[in-house]
Amino acid sequence: MAEPWWKGAILYHVYVRSFFDSNGDGHGDLPGVMAKLDYIQSLGVDGLWLSPIHPSPNRDWGYDISDFEGIQVDYGTAKDFQTLLDAAHDRGLKVVLDEVLSHTSDVHPWFVESLTGGKDGPKANWYVWADPQEDGTAPNNWLSVFGGPAWAYQPARRQHYHHKFLRQQPKLNWRDSGAREAALSVLDFWLAKGVDGFRLDVAGTFLHDAALTPNPPVPMDERRSLNWSHAGNLQLHWYDSNLEENVETLDVIRRRVDAFADRFVFGEFSEEEARCGAYLSPAEGLHSGYTFVMLLARRLRASFVTTHFETLADYPDHWPTISFSNHDVPRTVSRFGGEDASPELAKMLFALLVSLKGTTLIYQGEELGLPQAKLTRDQLRDPVGDLYWPYDGGRDGCRTPMPWTTGPQMGFTEGEPWLPLAAEHQGLSVEEQGEDPDSALTFSREMIALRKATPALTLGDIEFVGTSEPIVAFVRHHEGDEVVCVFNFSDAPQVFAHPSLERVELLPLRTGEADLRGGSVGLSPYAACFLRLT
Repeated sequence: MAEPWWKGAILYHVYVRSFFDSNGDGHGDLPGVMAKLDYIQSLGVDGLWLSPIHPSPNRDWGYDISDFEGIQVDYGTAKDFQTLLDAAHDRGLKVVLDEVLSHTSDVHPWFVESLTGGKDGPKANWYVWADPQEDGTAPNNWLSVFGGPAWAYQPARRQHYHHKFLRQQPKLNWRDSGAREAALSVLDFWLAKGVDGFRLDVAGTFLHDAALTPNPPVPMDERRSLNWSHAGNLQLHWYDSNLEENVETLDVIRRRVDAFADRFVFGEFSEEEARCGAYLSPAEGLHSGYTFVMLLARRLRASFVTTHFETLADYPDHWPTISFSNHDVPRTVSRFGGEDASPELAKMLFALLVSLKGTTLIYQGEELGLPQAKLTRDQLRDPVGDLYWPYDGGRDGCRTPMPWTTGPQMGFTEGEPWLPLAAEHQGLSVEEQGEDPDSALTFSREMIALRKATPALTLGDIEFVGTSEPIVAFVRHHEGDEVVCVFNFSDAPQVFAHPSLERVELLPLRTGEADLRGGSVGLSPYAACFLRLT
């Protein structure tokens, strides 16, 4: 029996607003994605994941949805989407949508009716409402990811509503049967149009504790810099979200998607991953999921990879989705290499990403080795960046427009871009790298091709080889095909020795230099190499 298409697939994450502007208004759009489909196909990926495409007032840039069945006016029309979907399918590319079903915009008609229709109205309980405490303060201690209490008072109902993120993102009440069915019907609507699946935003947050139990604090002796970086990280999110019964909701969602043949649904899990169902098997919850464990890593140490895969080893029936970078975190090469990161580091990290077991997500520009952009406060559009400036510049540094050419605005737009083009991306455009056989783009295409041509790298199990810093090595194996993958995490030459290397052949694709001699291989700084067991 053939494996499902998504198992071992590579999806290219398109942040639509920053991808390519087709009409000169400074915003990327669906016709812009359409115009670059040949480029996406040329990478060798299996499909694309589009950031939210629905109408939104853009308080959180599309993750606050006001109409789940429409298309954001900046992005085009329903016809534009259908044209893109059909063209992608004609090229053999899958299309996965980003759906945000845990909350809506506060201008969504559902919320407006819940607010104005009274406590006995038909949608009164479609959102999480609670009475204030006698002194007017919030119903409990739940804190928002984006700062402050996770509650907002509305005098029209004399109640607070819950919002895990911005005040303008009220939490949908999945405990109400009407609200839950409305959310599930969103999936039906787009599946019927032919989309190939969904990435579910914050998939651990569908359910809240009905008793509104306060969240416990993170014990003082367990707090790390990540906890102190945001007030919300100082409490354990056991009751506002990440409930154990969330597992049942994930199973309902997956079965809803499975009603349509050959589809894929995976989730984003950012807190209490094991508790809320991130590591379930495809038969129990979603088909797959990814966490922020590797997305938040800042130190290039073996544990960046090995610790996460030790966790995954406890869930052998789970099929992971692997991601190093996305629209929410600083770009990978800058996280690990700083402002003057080596181009070889970018290639090595890409090789590592594509070599690990799972379904792989590549964030736009990752194939170019793009570093993080540095922006001034007046250039920021992200509410998180504004909230925590200057401690944290927010998410805009990884959302700047794609550099396509050496021309004006790097070929992204003929107008004024919604975010400035990054000065750090000069010399790294698609046009320039496409002509350079030694570029990150050329290597990325070759690395993806190796993955697709090698069963062990696509579907194989993974077994880490005991090494010491700064070497990471593992074997991928599938039905007799075995490949040893070796990575030098340092800026100095290293030697990796292992008995298995007595019977291998060094594959031609590598980044940096690799010298195989007997039972050892010498690696140049930030090198990666692949050896087939014979």
